[in-house]
Amino acid sequence: MADRVDAFNEFRSRMNERILGTDHRVIKRFFGVDTLTYEPGALDVRTKELLGLVASSVLRCDDCIAYHVQRCKEEGVSDAELLDAFSVALVVGGSIVIPHLRRAMEFLDAWNAKNPRTT
Repeated sequence: MADRVDAFNEFRSRMNERILGTDHRVIKRFFGVDTLTYEPGALDVRTKELLGLVASSVLRCDDCIAYHVQRCKEEGVSDAELLDAFSVALVVGGSIVIPHLRRAMEFLDAWNAKNPRTT
């Protein structure tokens, strides 16, 4: 299951490199804005990643959900805190979020299997 984390990261890195390698100004600027958005500001990075996770869950983007689960774990978010964030996403997004929650939990389990001290 931990292979899912590696496969996700490899694909994301490879395709980001390919996309940014086109040197398209608008695409590069959008990627830059995305990066800047998650830097510390009035809100810390940890909080911003949790917000990104909830928004991605409500918008039902599995790649974004996986990315934010990973970033949350890297920022020290506990599994219990992630479950609280998932509950907010369910309340806001409704039952249509449930299939994405399943995949989020599978990714979280894969992350935890690969990084056993981060639960």
